[in-house]
Amino acid sequence: MTDTPNDLEALRQHIDAVDDDILRLISDRAATAQRVAQLKSLEDPQAVFYRPEREAQVLRRIMSLNTGPLDNEEIGRLFREIMSACLALEQPIKVAYLGPEGTFTQQAAIKHFGESAVSLPMAAIDEVFREVEAGAVNYGVVPVENSTEGVINHTLDSFMDSGLRISGEVVLRIHHHLLVAETTRRDKVSRIYSHPQSFAQCRKWLDAHFPQAERVPVSSNAEAARLVKTEWHSAAIAGDMAAKLYGLSRLAEKIEDSPDNSTRFLVIGSQVVPMSGEDKTSIVVAMRNQPGALHELLEPFHHHQIDMTRLETRPSRTGAWNYVFFIDFKGHVDEPRVSAVLEEVKLRAAELKVLGSYPMGVL
Repeated sequence: MTDTPNDLEALRQHIDAVDDDILRLISDRAATAQRVAQLKSLEDPQAVFYRPEREAQVLRRIMSLNTGPLDNEEIGRLFREIMSACLALEQPIKVAYLGPEGTFTQQAAIKHFGESAVSLPMAAIDEVFREVEAGAVNYGVVPVENSTEGVINHTLDSFMDSGLRISGEVVLRIHHHLLVAETTRRDKVSRIYSHPQSFAQCRKWLDAHFPQAERVPVSSNAEAARLVKTEWHSAAIAGDMAAKLYGLSRLAEKIEDSPDNSTRFLVIGSQVVPMSGEDKTSIVVAMRNQPGALHELLEPFHHHQIDMTRLETRPSRTGAWNYVFFIDFKGHVDEPRVSAVLEEVKLRAAELKVLGSYPMGVL
C-alpha cells in the first residue's frame, strides 16, 4: 500500500512542525548556555566553561533515553554538535592536534569537541604539548595507541616531561581508502603514498592488489593525499577527511587488513576533571630495579579488584636498566578504593605520577 498525495502532504507538514519545535528548543538551549556563561563569569572571571565530566554525563543520559530509529552513536554525534555550538557561544575552545590538516587526529578532535571548536594543526606531538602548556590553546589531542600497531611511544615519552593532565579519550575506528585525483590514470597506478603505519595496516591488501606499485612513506596520510593531486600515476592511502580536503575519490575503500582497526587518542589539558560516573585513570610508575618489582606493582590492583586496561613499559631516562610503567585502569582518583591502591603503589615505587582521571570515551 502506497501513500496518497494527501498523506505525503500531511507528513511533510508534520515534519515542518517538528522542525519548528527543534529550532525553538535548540535556540532555548543556546540562550540558556549564554546565561550559564554570564553567571560563571560573574562568580569567577577565570571560570572554566568546558566541563568534560558534565558533557560525558549529558551524552550518556541522552543515549540511554534513545529509543530509535537512529542508533545511539548517531544521536550522540548530533547532540555533540549541539553542545559544541552552544559552548562556542560561551567561550570558543581552541584545540591543538597532531597535523597536518586532514589527519585522523583532526577527525578525533572534531569527534570529541565538535565542529564549533577551533582546531589548530601542529607538526609534532611535542608541539601539541607545548601549545597547551603555554596556554595558547585550551586542549590538545594526540594519538596514544593503535589496535594493530601498538602504542605511540612519542606520546608516552612526552608525558614524562610534562605537567599536563589527561582530560579525556577518543577511540576512532580507522578506515583506510585508496584515493586518486581526477587526473589519475587509474589503470596505471605505479606509486602509492602513505604514512608508514598505514602501509603496515594495509600490507596484505596491497600485496594482493598492487604488488608491483612503489610504496613511498611520507609524514602523514594528509601529505600523501596532497601529493597525489600533482601526479597522474600515483594514489594515496588516507581517510575521509583527507579525501574531502584535497578533492580525491576512492579507488578502493576500507582496505585495512583488520576490520576492527582503531586508534585511541588522548585529550590533554591543565585542569583536574571531577568524577563522571564512568571514569578511567592513567598513571606512570618508576619501579626500583629489583627482582619481583612488576609483581609488587600489580599486586595492589588485584587486591582491590581494580580493572587494569593497559600496561606499557618504557626505558627510564634516569638509569640504564630501569623502567617506567604506564598504566590505565578503570576508576577515578577520588574513589576510596582507587586512592587506597595509589597509596600502596606509592609505598612500593620509586616514583608515582598521576597523569589524570577522566571520563571513558562515550562516542
